[in-house]
Amino acid sequence: MHPFIPHTDEEIKQMLQTVGVKSIDDLYEDIPITVKELDLPKGLDEFTVLSLLKTLAARNTVVEKSNIFMGAGIYAHYIPQVVRALASRPEFVTAYTPYQAEVSQGTLQALFEYQTMICELTGMDVANSSMYDGASALAEAILMAHRINGKRTFLISEAVHPEYVQTSKTYASAQRFVFKTIPLTHSGMTDLSALSQSIDEDSCAVVVQYPNFFGIVEDLKAIKEVIKDLVFVVVAEPFALSVLEPPATFGADIVVGDGQPLGIAMNYGGPTVGFFATLEKHVRKMPGRLIGETKDADGQKGYVMILQTREQHIRREKATSNICTNHALMAVTNAIFMSTLGPNGMRQVAQRSYSNAHYLAERLMQKGFDLVFDGPFFNEFVVKVGTDYDREWRKIFEKGVLGPLPLSWYFDNYKDCALACATEVNTKESIDTLVELMERGDL
Repeated sequence: MHPFIPHTDEEIKQMLQTVGVKSIDDLYEDIPITVKELDLPKGLDEFTVLSLLKTLAARNTVVEKSNIFMGAGIYAHYIPQVVRALASRPEFVTAYTPYQAEVSQGTLQALFEYQTMICELTGMDVANSSMYDGASALAEAILMAHRINGKRTFLISEAVHPEYVQTSKTYASAQRFVFKTIPLTHSGMTDLSALSQSIDEDSCAVVVQYPNFFGIVEDLKAIKEVIKDLVFVVVAEPFALSVLEPPATFGADIVVGDGQPLGIAMNYGGPTVGFFATLEKHVRKMPGRLIGETKDADGQKGYVMILQTREQHIRREKATSNICTNHALMAVTNAIFMSTLGPNGMRQVAQRSYSNAHYLAERLMQKGFDLVFDGPFFNEFVVKVGTDYDREWRKIFEKGVLGPLPLSWYFDNYKDCALACATEVNTKESIDTLVELMERGDL
């Protein structure tokens, strides 16, 4: 036995007899042999390990941000150095759940400001201090919608991110929820007629994305007029919210999304952070934790956790979610990033992204490519590229350019299409280079 285990041999023998096994190894008999007996290499000295890691790192392909034209939930944006400098301070990096408010005022205030800015972006009354990512935020929104009206059928637009939908179905697998997919029109927007015909007495909520997965800006006002009193869940992109009317204007009940564009590096897809905002009347049904501003016994301003909705903190039957933590450091990073750019900076990034994406679309159409949808788009759009595009995409990547996303990875009915994205980091030169690479077709 290991010397640091505090039990004596006799105590261990008694415990094994109580649970009905002969040895400690018997406790792990269900674990695959490949896990129990890992073929780990022998230890190496630090100098050798560093050399090995450098060799492995050199095998990575580094793509400059200006040559990235994939979006679909993870976006290339410029991150000012001050954001990384502040977010990397040990006071934030080492902080965990701020249970003791008296020693956590810095983190609590930063999270309070984060919540405030998310409310300003979405137009909603209240926001929690973050979720794991955009996908889990949507899953929690669906569970919350069920808590609001008790119904179990969810109408989800075909243009909601497929990974978000998959995550939501996984979360709800034990809830006996019914998910109905609402098709799109030729504009790329959710089909209002199909949506209206799908609504029945069992309908709980309608979920759309704004702009949607294909980049099209949905008509939230028209959707709200169709769904009336159903719970209205909107998945939003944060930079788009700096130039579009906020979802709250059109009667959204819950607004969620991913905060990765707000100062978080792409990092092979994670970690990110999910934002979650709702109406004040629904706050008791909201998951996660909420930071509030108060005054102490001396009348001094202070910040505290005023709502914690998991069963660790409150009675299990009162808990709204079993989500066990949040991405507080990422939320703080979002707050620092938005504070650094300010409202005008956010709008400038959004406007440049819009302009670059539309320039890219124009150049592709000049070369004979067709756009699949004719609805208004923000910084992403779907272009028809042919059924062999997956192979072409890999060749473009070999040239140091991360081309538009092959939609064959997600959809059978869009096998000959790609989702192109542009942000403020793309240049005229990089856009022209991509168009030339896609035009050649014989890479």
